[in-house]
Parts: sequence; C-alpha cells; structure tokens
Amino acid sequence: MSANHDPLVEFKDVTYSLSGQSTPIISNLNLTVNKGETLVLLGESGCGKTTTLRLINRLLLPTSGDVFVEGRSTIEWNPIRLRRRTGYVIQEGGLFPHFTVAGNVGLVPELENWDAARIKQRVTELLALVGLDPQKFAERYPRELSGGQRQRVGVARALAAEPPLLLLDEPFGALDPLTRASLQREFAHLAKRLAKTAVFVTHDVREALLLGSRIGLMHAGRLLLVESPENFLSSEEEHARAYIETLKVDDSTGGLSG
Repeated sequence: MSANHDPLVEFKDVTYSLSGQSTPIISNLNLTVNKGETLVLLGESGCGKTTTLRLINRLLLPTSGDVFVEGRSTIEWNPIRLRRRTGYVIQEGGLFPHFTVAGNVGLVPELENWDAARIKQRVTELLALVGLDPQKFAERYPRELSGGQRQRVGVARALAAEPPLLLLDEPFGALDPLTRASLQREFAHLAKRLAKTAVFVTHDVREALLLGSRIGLMHAGRLLLVESPENFLSSEEEHARAYIETLKVDDSTGGLSG
C-alpha cells in the first residue's frame, strides 16, 4: 500500500514520563505517519509502543513536545472529537458485552447522530466487509462469538464512522496461530482496498513485515529506525538484526515460516 507523504500524524520531540519516575517511557520521539500507509511499531513489551499509540488519540498527553493529528496538536483537539475520528482496535476487540454485534459496530455512528437507516446500512456493509454474514451475526452478543469473530467485529466497529485514522494495539495477539494468520492476511487486503492510514502495534516481526508499509523499531522508549520491510530485512542495526535472526526460512515454500 502506498502513502502519499502527506502527514496525518506527527510526533515532534515527544517525551512521556510518569510522575516520580526518572526514566521516561518515551524519549525524544520524532515520527511522521503519512496518509495511506500502515506504520507498524515493533518492539518488545514495555518499549513504549502502546504509549505511543495512546498519545495519538489523547488517552495520554506528552510530558514535553507535541503530537499533531491532521495538523493540529492533540492538546488543542477536543478529546471526544479526536477519538471519534480515530478507529481503535485492541486485543479481544474491546466489545461491550451487553450490546449486540450491530450495537457495537453502530455505536460511534449513533453517537454522531446518524439516522437509523444509515446506521443499519453501514453495519450491514461492514460486517460483510470483515467476513461476517450480517443476517447471521448482527443480533448476536460478543459472548456468542469466537475470538476471531470478536476481532472482526472490533475492526468493523473501528471503521464504522469512516475515520481517517486507525490505531491497532496487538489486535491479533491473543488468537490461535491459524486464526491470527487468516486475520493478518485479511487485514492486509482490507487496508490496501480502503487506503486507510493505520498505526499498528506488534511484537511479532512476521506480522510487521506482512502488514507494514514501514516498520518503526522501538527499544526502551526510543525509536531506533523507521524502514520499509525490505530495508528492515537488510538493516545492520543490532536490535533489528536480533529480530531478523528469529525468522526461519521454510525450505518447502521458500518463504517465511509462521
């Protein structure tokens, strides 16, 4: 998926620290996310990936520096307005258990005062888009779904109000390997088809290589490099090399084994 190099998100000298802690969670982060690209933030647990994501939709505010979304500092955004313009997907989908699938997917459009017919049409479109038969699944509750189905609903909900930006925090991390691989492939096709801008957090280098237009490698709160998947594979940066060495070539297919 190509980006047009028109920035949608910008981090400028961003540091984020917790009160009383000497070591910041994010240190002097400078990063641009261009419209139409999927930027994958790759790194081990605790490296600052999720914090970076939460700084984008103003769940957190920087200790210093500025985060810009659509050219406006997150400090200047109304937080509710910003979050409704940002699709957010977490592990297990983060669905409301007392809402039906249709209720979950249609939640933000309803909050945005879409009329009922338009919401119903949008829910139907999106369930079909993520591979769930609307007639079969719309009136089910999250407890009646498998993990993979809940993640599909989570993606549909994130897309519902046609946001310009998607944030995905290890959305497939809790799934079994076969379901995860299937959803990774489907998300890659979906992102390309919709030309959405996405920031995707993972600790899985295979997932990063499959889904990323660019890969931002983080370690101990710092951004070590931002490269295309091809350039990442040839990087000499030591932490990148450590990830690359975990990849095993499947001799039977000549590709990367899962």
